[in-house]
Amino acid sequence: MSTIDWTVLIFTLVAVVVYGVWIGRGQKSNESYLKADNKMPWYIVLLGIMATQASAITFLSAPGQAYTDGMRFVQYYFGLPLAMIVICITFIPIFQRLNVYTAYEYLENRFDKKTRVLTSLLFLFSRGLSTGISIYAPSIILSSVLNWDIYLTNVLTGGILLIYTYVGGAKAIAHTQKLQFLIILGTMAFAGYLLIQNMPNGIGFKDALYLAGKSGKLNVITTEFDWKDKYNIWSGLIGGFFLALSYFGTDQSQVGRYITAKDNTNAKMGLLLNGLVKIPMQFAILLIGALLFAFFSLKPAPVYFNERSYQHLKETKPEQASVFEKEHQDLQAKFNLESKEILKLKENNSPQLNKKIQDFKKTQTQVKDLHGRVEEAINNSNFNAEKTDTNYIFLYFVKNTLPVGMIGLLFAVIFLASWGSISAALNSLAACSLKDVHLIFKKEIPDDATELKYSRLHTLAWGIFSIGVAMFATQMGSLIEAVNVLGSLFYGPILGIFLVAFYFKKIKGSNVFISAILSEITVITIYNFDIVSFLWLNVIGAAAVIIFSAIGLIFYKPKAVPS
Repeated sequence: MSTIDWTVLIFTLVAVVVYGVWIGRGQKSNESYLKADNKMPWYIVLLGIMATQASAITFLSAPGQAYTDGMRFVQYYFGLPLAMIVICITFIPIFQRLNVYTAYEYLENRFDKKTRVLTSLLFLFSRGLSTGISIYAPSIILSSVLNWDIYLTNVLTGGILLIYTYVGGAKAIAHTQKLQFLIILGTMAFAGYLLIQNMPNGIGFKDALYLAGKSGKLNVITTEFDWKDKYNIWSGLIGGFFLALSYFGTDQSQVGRYITAKDNTNAKMGLLLNGLVKIPMQFAILLIGALLFAFFSLKPAPVYFNERSYQHLKETKPEQASVFEKEHQDLQAKFNLESKEILKLKENNSPQLNKKIQDFKKTQTQVKDLHGRVEEAINNSNFNAEKTDTNYIFLYFVKNTLPVGMIGLLFAVIFLASWGSISAALNSLAACSLKDVHLIFKKEIPDDATELKYSRLHTLAWGIFSIGVAMFATQMGSLIEAVNVLGSLFYGPILGIFLVAFYFKKIKGSNVFISAILSEITVITIYNFDIVSFLWLNVIGAAAVIIFSAIGLIFYKPKAVPS
């Protein structure tokens, strides 16, 4: 990067850290550190919710996901708006009325202590792992730009955000998320504009869309029902509904955002507006990936987008790399020519258009096949890097196309997006491990100063743990998919516990505790045997808790409480 890019990157990051430390100064109690004194208005709640879910994974991996698999990933969010309505009707009023620090406090009141601890542990395990993946996503950038070791960049990425998260708590997180997300939205919109502007002369937005459509990248709606298909309208509406219901209704990283609201109304407004704007936002980010495919069908693309991994292949197997490069050069030239001819024939409404589109798709398949062989060769070379280059596609475009200054800002955006989600996750992990595990087994109730010290130590501990997880994230492929698969292994049973708590009053603690364990075993077994795609695991996990609990009522009926 240029000196100007480095200046923009460093200035933006330092400004956010300083702002976070300044805005979060003067913490004196856990009420402030973990819940921001319940003073957040709806727009801060909204931006906090969106910033927490829209991590660097969203902005780094989603365009690559659309580039390789098309835009059908957006169907994953189709169940989100309905889930927001259910949460506003059922979840928020209960959490606000009980004035809880964590969602799992309610479970002790409804069931018993062991059910609260079990649910908390399921959350802590899943969120701790996914936070590690979220740290790894932006560390890719430092590794690629500086050619530094990925393990060193994991430590740097996770360590910097700990400064204001450790010092300022929920208040610092909420206000920095507001600033981060506004910068992110503006910069991504401008990046999309520059993508169109950098198309070859005479190629506009409609032409790029046309090419993306003919290449199959605009597959927004897929209606075929297939249990193993990850993204179709059925898995999105049903599986996505249950995943969103669990994530926003029972995941402390999200619950922690809206329980900081001033009141019920502000919490509900923030959550409902999130349900309205999330799908268009995700659609726009995926559209950038589809347009990137059109861009690289008109301009030269690399053999492999992860340049560092490919360089290793060139150094260790130069003859094989040379063969790949010659084949790629021929195919890419053919692909670029066919793309331009299609656009010319489209304008003239030529009868030759269909034949040329068939040739275009055939070449596209050949390019994809070559990419797969290159990827296999890299993975077989024992180079310690990612299994795919999905996460590098947008990054490659940024580095090699955007103007000076904009490159540094785009890199800063990916850091800011990561910090927004990770800081919220660390805060929620600290709140949960402190309130739902640590203090439950501590006989003496600590004073405010001691409890605040514990909260900060828990935040620090989870930061270190997440950095450790990031060290093992290199083999997870598409990060946006990996983090959602991981969540789906645990969200279903957690949601099932809450659904039983809300809607099945006859079921008691011991029953649901055993049912939750059986449900988690069921979900992991189904996943290991690859019976269904991961979105359905959320439905299965929630339904299993309810079914096992209902069966348990047949064999175990709690004694009636004397009136």
